[in-house]
Amino acid sequence: MKKTKQLTLATFLLTCFAFNTSNAQDIKSSTPAFGFKGGLNFSNLYTDNVDDNNLLTGFNAGLYAKFPISNSVSIQPEISYTTKGAELTYNNAFANGTATFKTNYIEVPVLLVFNLTDAFNVHVGPYAAYMVSGKTTNDSNLFTSETQLDTNDFKRFDAGLSGGLGIDLEVVNFGVRYNYGLTKVFKEGSFGDSDAKNSVFNVYVGLRLN
Repeated sequence: MKKTKQLTLATFLLTCFAFNTSNAQDIKSSTPAFGFKGGLNFSNLYTDNVDDNNLLTGFNAGLYAKFPISNSVSIQPEISYTTKGAELTYNNAFANGTATFKTNYIEVPVLLVFNLTDAFNVHVGPYAAYMVSGKTTNDSNLFTSETQLDTNDFKRFDAGLSGGLGIDLEVVNFGVRYNYGLTKVFKEGSFGDSDAKNSVFNVYVGLRLN
């Protein structure tokens, strides 16, 4: 009889422990996450015609929040400072060098995150961005120049689609993402190719703060 009571008590305690552990995990998975993230951008401008521009290396840095809808789906809004643009290497009879076109944006993506496993996810959604500044540089064997861009020559608002893969650990998360621009960068009649749109591939590392 005594052994039966001890076994019943042990079973009860184990059941309570398992329930509390499962409940804690459910609470953790349903808790919003906040943090900051940053990484490298590899950007280009694409047009209706195929071009041979090289990728321009830049950076992105900002904040994110992740709001779980269920155990497998979350909404993740972000705000970041990000660089875009293109790089062109030239070599002709007069000179050889590299010309770069750099633009800087405040960007806000809103992503739908699908958790395929506890750590691995796929995310996709729209983004909107506002151009804050830009410049062109020309570094050749003859001279080097740098010119600040007149933002009035550009469409200040950029919008498009984002998609990527991510891995979320306890504190650190990282991933890759591609931003496909849907709006033209230049205003009609301004310099440059008026059909050009932004194309950005980035890698990032994030740090959860809560």
